[in-house]
Amino acid sequence: MQLVFVQFMTGLASAASLFLVASGLSIIFGVTRIVNFAHGAFYMLGAYVAYTLTERFTGAYGFWLSLLAAAAVVAVLGALLEMTLLRRIYRAPELFQLLATFGVTLMVEDLVLVIWGPEDLVGPRAPGLAGAVEMFGKRIPSYDLFLIVLGPLVLAGLWVLFHRTRWGVLVRAATHDRAMVAALGINQKWLFTGVFALGVFLAALGGALQIPRDAVNHSMDLRIIVEAFVVVVIGGLGSTTGAFVAAIIVSQLNAFGILVFPKISLVLVFIVMAIVLVVRPWGLFGKMPPPAQAATGATVRPWRPLGRTELMIAAACVLVVALQPLWLSDYALTVGSELLIFTLFAASLHLLMTVGGLASFGHAAYFGLGSYGAAFAVQAAGAPMLLAICAGPVLAAIGAAIVGWFAVSLTGVYFAMLTLAFSQIVWSIAFQWVSVTGGDNGILGIWPAPFASTPGAFYWVTLAFVVPALAFLQMVIFSPFGYALRATRDSELRAEAIGIDRKRIQWVAFVMAGAAAGLGGALFAFLKGSVFPDVMGIPTSVDGLVMVLLGGIETVLGPIVGALVFKALSIWLMSQTDYSKLVLGAAIVFIVLAFPKGIVGTLGDWRARFEAGRAARRAATSAPAPSDAVIKEAQP
Repeated sequence: MQLVFVQFMTGLASAASLFLVASGLSIIFGVTRIVNFAHGAFYMLGAYVAYTLTERFTGAYGFWLSLLAAAAVVAVLGALLEMTLLRRIYRAPELFQLLATFGVTLMVEDLVLVIWGPEDLVGPRAPGLAGAVEMFGKRIPSYDLFLIVLGPLVLAGLWVLFHRTRWGVLVRAATHDRAMVAALGINQKWLFTGVFALGVFLAALGGALQIPRDAVNHSMDLRIIVEAFVVVVIGGLGSTTGAFVAAIIVSQLNAFGILVFPKISLVLVFIVMAIVLVVRPWGLFGKMPPPAQAATGATVRPWRPLGRTELMIAAACVLVVALQPLWLSDYALTVGSELLIFTLFAASLHLLMTVGGLASFGHAAYFGLGSYGAAFAVQAAGAPMLLAICAGPVLAAIGAAIVGWFAVSLTGVYFAMLTLAFSQIVWSIAFQWVSVTGGDNGILGIWPAPFASTPGAFYWVTLAFVVPALAFLQMVIFSPFGYALRATRDSELRAEAIGIDRKRIQWVAFVMAGAAAGLGGALFAFLKGSVFPDVMGIPTSVDGLVMVLLGGIETVLGPIVGALVFKALSIWLMSQTDYSKLVLGAAIVFIVLAFPKGIVGTLGDWRARFEAGRAARRAATSAPAPSDAVIKEAQP
């Protein structure tokens, strides 16, 4: 019982910082609809700035004022980011804002390394709270008790702010109906800036409060952002009370999971989140979200199938790509094979995001299942390479069919987070089922067959699988099934009124996308010669989102261009500089600002405007001049 009590108190103390971060994330999303991936970076910056200030200003006043000052400094940086970057892209599709904040996260990760170095930093103990209090025969750190009390106080302060002040009432109104708030003459720009600054302040304060408990390190951002998203979704988007309750639930699961469920402790919170979303799709305290103002695909100029001339150009491009092994080096061909594989991976996610309006945060699970499917076929059944490659998409399709059955019942961020939960569950199985998957040691010896053992030969094999798969996905997009899928995306009510079963259509698309990703994963296993659980981790899923968004949604060439640009830039920067994330993040932010609809989408808009202007000028010059009789008749 004493051990249970200690774990319970530790969980409550951890819940305080997690609540601060999650409440800020929930407030920002509730008003601005920004999926702020950089929220974890602000948490990390709060910890680093607080460490620097507490080293300089000692004593009780110096310590506590340093924590508040660190949160305020980071909040100012957050406000500047909102005014200079996010304010420029509020009219862009919501996921493009996620892309921009992802670029900011990459930049912050390398800036932290440049300023503070790669070593973990241990902050000072809190003055006056360095001791412990004996409770039920166990000594509980005084600082943990302080955090336990702080959590409800912050919750009460937020309730007063949002229910007893005019600014808070406006924030709550904007959460429910931003258009109505704008119609009332409220300056939404400064309202959004204030909300963003408040959310960043809470995140930075949560990071600053952690320095007496944990070492400050440059991997804090990813760990906390995943848990914060889980808390927000379990509690319900826009609900600070829900974030508080969910933070306690998640922290207690982390505290007791290793003791009670050691084999599933890594994904226990994701299992709970999946159960909550299946039973209550909008979280414990959330409400049904308002109807979307515009579908994801409707935010850019709709595309059309490739014409005859464009098909000939595409065929010529494929021929040029196929001839690359005649003059490229082995290293370049290996990189080329990887680019082709991730082009297919991005195209499979593009089918879900663009045509179906379903943004999956866990698409890497099916890429990884394809890799393991090929590895199992080789290791367990002794299958030849081509048969093993075909086994990959089969296993991925089975996994996608199971996950999709539950996921298509949800929409928006809730759908995205449920796919993330299932992805992490699959990753945990691969990581902990050592007897089958090899755990973190992976499965080795997945080598290509002799006829494909050279980089050039394997490049041709990859091209032979990828090109037909891409052609099939394009055929699906412009088939009657694809148009039905777009109808469910644009208006679920209208689609059901004409007899389209939304869930069935989206489920089939989910399985197709999973199988296509699995084919890419199977090829990736033979490219690398091994399979590890990391292949289905969160970073791979985020890379897929970035590729699709960089290229541009609802464009034929968007995923192809996005995958080529992102992967080629990533690989090249890693070989050129130690700060590749900083440069890559800056490049992503620049592309978001310069191409707010993605590279292909923006270029398509430029082309459409140019052709419209040329047509208008041609019509003006070819119109006959009015005769003198007509002019005289028109005069009074």
